[in-house]
Amino acid sequence: MARFNTASMSFDMPRSLTRDERIARIDALATLLDTAFLVPGTNIRFGLDAIIGLVPGIGDAITTLISLYIVREARVLGAPLHLVARMLANVAIDGVFGAVPLVGDAFDVLWRANRRNVRLLREWLDQRRR
Repeated sequence: MARFNTASMSFDMPRSLTRDERIARIDALATLLDTAFLVPGTNIRFGLDAIIGLVPGIGDAITTLISLYIVREARVLGAPLHLVARMLANVAIDGVFGAVPLVGDAFDVLWRANRRNVRLLREWLDQRRR
């Protein structure tokens, strides 16, 4: 969103994010959604996806929409359609199985669709650099 700067009497347009900034942003989001927290005394990691998913119906819809943002960013970064389709499949699997009460939340902890999708994107970007 543009901001009006009264000092210079002009509009300040936000700059576009660089490729590295976009990757860092979606990586941080994937971590927050999938692996940000640790169950004390174990190696089990979980994120907001599992917590928000506890809210029946709307919780899984919200996290699915956030997961789609990661896919959108991959597309903006130039990911090919076959990779985007694979990422969408990961989100769909997470959304469908995650919607099952309680069992779905355990599935969210194990499946980690967002971490998978960021890994797929990073692998594709690494191959493209070579």
